[in-house]
Amino acid sequence: MFSGVSKAVSNVNNIIAPELIKSGLTVTQQKDIDDFLIKLDGTPNKGKLGANAILGVSIAVAEAAAAEKGVPLYQHLADLAGVKPPFVLPCPAFNVINGGSHAGNKLAFQEFMLLPTGATSFTEALKIGTETYHTLKKVISAKYGIDGMIIFFILLEKFKNDIPHTAVNVGDEGGFAPNVSGADESLELLSEAIKKAGYEGKIKIALDVASSEFYKEGKYDLDFKNPNSDPSKWITGTQLADLYLGYIKKYPIVSVEDPFDQDDWEAWTHFTKQSGIQIVGDDLTVTNPLRIKTAIEKKACNGLLLKVSHSFSLLSTLVSFPLLGKPNWHYL
Repeated sequence: MFSGVSKAVSNVNNIIAPELIKSGLTVTQQKDIDDFLIKLDGTPNKGKLGANAILGVSIAVAEAAAAEKGVPLYQHLADLAGVKPPFVLPCPAFNVINGGSHAGNKLAFQEFMLLPTGATSFTEALKIGTETYHTLKKVISAKYGIDGMIIFFILLEKFKNDIPHTAVNVGDEGGFAPNVSGADESLELLSEAIKKAGYEGKIKIALDVASSEFYKEGKYDLDFKNPNSDPSKWITGTQLADLYLGYIKKYPIVSVEDPFDQDDWEAWTHFTKQSGIQIVGDDLTVTNPLRIKTAIEKKACNGLLLKVSHSFSLLSTLVSFPLLGKPNWHYL
């Protein structure tokens, strides 16, 4: 069954457009328009008009304003945010090893990423990440054989049912899914690949643990894919935090996303205080201003993943954080 966007289009054409024109607001008044759209919807989660309709109009307004000013969209957004030239592209994150619910291996952690933080340009970062990815492919192949490799290119995902399982494992998000026993082994593979590619010191590592996937009865089951997992081996949030701290000390990890369940606030606060690195809330904050406010008050994380499609507006509630350096809540 396919879902269309006819309802969203109807809401834009028949409700939002007439009211927005009637308001007299100009396209350069981004915040005022975003606030107007939220008020017009009147629900806490865009349940009346829908996020597709509201976000679509918000983005169209930003595009129109950039055109009116005769500048690229990124420059217009930078102007709204108070960011001055030179404009710098963010550091790309290469999702190269998959685990968790995205892969059929034993690995509990969902994603292991490479961050070419030592690059002087986006072009160089892309080169570093690509070369290290290909080196990682060779490292995995040498250690596990073809059975331990997956196809990186996401376009090949659709063919996975036609490929014998013994020949290749495919992670849902396109990363390698080797038959590793745990995070330690994955981090060793990354470290070896970084070294062999010649980029030690230029690449850092980021994790997206997605720990809510293996949170059970107040504890964390790192063997959650095993239907006969032993409950006596499940660990507490504090024990999991200690495990992360050990990894951070041993490997060049600079960012950990969703290290704990979204409601395990105590563990989040404890770990963020101890880690000294970027701790990102995704499931924790879900681009929800109320949960973001709680995270700030509890000092549960120092970064968040912004999903514009979930946000109250395109710009007005945007929160951003530096990838590295001293964590800082910065409202645009």
